[in-house]
Amino acid sequence: MLAVALVAVLGAGAFAFVASNRVKGSPSEIADAYFAAWRRGDLGAMALLVHRPPGDFAARHRSLTEDLHVESLTLTPGRPRGTGEEAAEVPFSGVRQLHELGAWPFEGTLRLAVRDRAWRVLWSPETLHPLLKDGGTLALTEIPAPPARPVTSEGDDIPRRSYADSYLRQLEPESQQAGHGWELVAGAPGQPPRRLLARSPEAPVQRTTLSRAAQAAAARALDGVDDSALVVLRPSTGEILALADRLKDNYSAVRDVFPPGSTFKTITAAALLGKGLGPAEQVGCPARYTIPLHRSFANDGLVERGQVSFADAYAYSCNTTFVQQATTRLTGRDLRATADEWRFSHPIATGVGGTCGSMDDTDDPDALGENAIGQGTVVVTPLCMAAVAAAVQSGTWRSPRLLEEAEVRRLDGEPGRPVRLDEGVVAALRDMMRDVVDHGTASGAGLPGDVSGKTGTAENDGGRSHAWFIGFRGDLAFCVFVKHGGSGRSAAVPVAVRFLNGL
Repeated sequence: MLAVALVAVLGAGAFAFVASNRVKGSPSEIADAYFAAWRRGDLGAMALLVHRPPGDFAARHRSLTEDLHVESLTLTPGRPRGTGEEAAEVPFSGVRQLHELGAWPFEGTLRLAVRDRAWRVLWSPETLHPLLKDGGTLALTEIPAPPARPVTSEGDDIPRRSYADSYLRQLEPESQQAGHGWELVAGAPGQPPRRLLARSPEAPVQRTTLSRAAQAAAARALDGVDDSALVVLRPSTGEILALADRLKDNYSAVRDVFPPGSTFKTITAAALLGKGLGPAEQVGCPARYTIPLHRSFANDGLVERGQVSFADAYAYSCNTTFVQQATTRLTGRDLRATADEWRFSHPIATGVGGTCGSMDDTDDPDALGENAIGQGTVVVTPLCMAAVAAAVQSGTWRSPRLLEEAEVRRLDGEPGRPVRLDEGVVAALRDMMRDVVDHGTASGAGLPGDVSGKTGTAENDGGRSHAWFIGFRGDLAFCVFVKHGGSGRSAAVPVAVRFLNGL
């Protein structure tokens, strides 16, 4: 029942009506009674004071109260005034307290007349509210909340031309807040709706892990590089600092897989180091190597390096070394087990989906040789290889994420737990990746002096090779991928140079 405060101002000074003694009541008495009943919410008593109330009299009152979420009503009647010998009106003001929109004041008029020798209220819809006259309507409607506005980890807007739009759009429906705004709208036949009151919803903000500086630098590094992607992580947390993706044909840097080429030698090297092959141990790097009774493999450009340390074989990306060592020291199961330790064949819960990569089991030496150099059945996402570089830097594989951990769980499920890697293996890999930049395939390319990395050139059946470069610098790890870009050194490393110099 409405809590109605009625302030009666009837009485002193009211004009005197000239009416026959046979007319029952007076305008003041009927108005007093009507407003008192309205105060109590006694619709039956109100109807008894109305001349020929419509059949939906009570329903109209209830509907207005319920539809507009009215919590209380205050009425302040004015002085009655005559409008004829047997007609009068009482102006009044009112305030309806709406649950969603607060106080809504209005002005109204209660009309009265003598009917059947008694003063009665001449009720019409505008008695409830003037805007209900002549078929007018009042409606309380929801204002939908706008799409979530993604922001960087610092709370800033995402840089323009970030090349992250496809991922940010995925977050809009997922992070839509349940809240909404409200508006009170008046309608009249033949006229456009008119807003009377409104409480607009605030645009929800979806905070990402993206760094404004890193995202801007990554996007600018990809300017002019068609069909490419750059993923940047913080190794200590797994946060995605930048996700710039210019891959065409709806390919995704977090969900679609490609052959990784020599960047996968990082995983093969981890397997060989785990089997006891030391970084300083001398190994052969011939121009060609033939697996006994099986196929031959060649170095890029048929480069012959003779005997080199295993670390230098990695730095120079000797295919023949890795094929020979993998097929003599490892089984297909060994290589697969190491890849699984680095979370291959696992989904990645980023908040926008993701996966790492896969590799088929094999007992065939030829297939093992191909897999060992990142060809054959090995396929990965750029996101996965960024996570590999981050794991080398920190010594722990961490699940990459674009959102806070609680949001990731809500949207993608439980992320993979951190995996602590063998300290001796990752320490050796750090030095070996440093050698790549110092005197290996990424040397003399303009990279800052404190960068470590690994180039990759991946043959594929679809045409020109894919170009890769993974690396780290301080608490920052990255993967550059240029689809059909050619060699890692010529196509991917320059992107990393622009990115790192742009930070």
